Amino acid sequence: MDPFASGSAFTESQDDRFAFTAEWYDPNASLFRRYELLYYPKDGSVEMYDVKNRRTFLKRTKYESLHLEDLFVGNKITVFSRHLSLVDYGDQYTARKLGSRKERTLALIKPDAMPKIGELIDIIINAGFTITKAKMMVLSRKEAADFYVDHQSKPFYNELLQFITSGPIVAMEILGDDAVCKWKTLLGPANSAVAQTDAPDSIRVNFGHDGLRNAAHGPDSVASAAQELELFFPSSGGRGPVSSAKFTNCTCCIIKPHAVNEGLAGKIIKAIINEGFQISALQMFNMERANVEEFYEIYKGVVAEYMDMVTELCSGPCIAMEIIQPEPPKVFRDFCGPSDPEIARHLRPGTLRAVFGKNKIQNAVHCTDLPEDGLLEVQYFFKILDN
Repeated sequence: MDPFASGSAFTESQDDRFAFTAEWYDPNASLFRRYELLYYPKDGSVEMYDVKNRRTFLKRTKYESLHLEDLFVGNKITVFSRHLSLVDYGDQYTARKLGSRKERTLALIKPDAMPKIGELIDIIINAGFTITKAKMMVLSRKEAADFYVDHQSKPFYNELLQFITSGPIVAMEILGDDAVCKWKTLLGPANSAVAQTDAPDSIRVNFGHDGLRNAAHGPDSVASAAQELELFFPSSGGRGPVSSAKFTNCTCCIIKPHAVNEGLAGKIIKAIINEGFQISALQMFNMERANVEEFYEIYKGVVAEYMDMVTELCSGPCIAMEIIQPEPPKVFRDFCGPSDPEIARHLRPGTLRAVFGKNKIQNAVHCTDLPEDGLLEVQYFFKILDN
């Protein structure tokens, strides 16, 4: 029975459900499909209705990894490994209740603060922001000039360009209520010396060195946030600045979606850097199921949990990293620990999976198993998917 045809979906009291228009890109048909998505906060269930074909697409089903705070226009959510974009509110009631002051802004971590990216990501997450895009990149002089176009006449302009192009940076699109203002407040005044007296707990006091090497950047207004985000993450399908991947002497690590959702990314990154490994490339991906199956192909028919592993990796955003071995070399895979966190906690309690993993599927990170596959896995993310 079609609940929409009979109107029975509306018999529950209104405050029990929220409606959205959602779009899904169907890679097989190369087109966007539209759905009405209903969410029932009482039991965390979700229901979907195919707008074009006028029929129920997903019967009302409990779906634990979707939360009320994920539901706002402009966000991307994942329902049963299908990535959906919420493009509009489905009714006035939902718009009134959930239409908030969500904004996007750019959080840019500068070359001087790269050893502290874990701590900085942690601060962003703890402040209630959602990181929706992230990429470690290297700016060309022209890109740096476009970014600092307002500073062209300043005496320190050349020094500024030299500094921002002197090493990799991490650009992130972060999302939250009043994001532009809130992120600027967290940063504190541009000059670390001024910040010392005016905002002693700010990022620039704790991580910056002076007016130039001041750890991080945030735009001043909603308009400049949109403009700057467009430079780093072009919506027009352009490339944006290149990834910082080196493709030599490397191995691959992926922070799995469950760990990203639980806000553990900063802590995991910090642990990796503290162990002496260098993160030479980093990027957030929302992976399609077909890509995950291809990436995990070597486990097919070998590991009993293959299908569950695939489902987990495409259940939401993941963060892929290129890891460079330190000198003298340590094996990164050893630092990740046994794939089953329970075993890891007994045998290797300090490893990433022992500390951050939940079970064999949700074990916090994927790492390359065989040394000779490290480069291939890194290339898969930073050459194939990044294109």
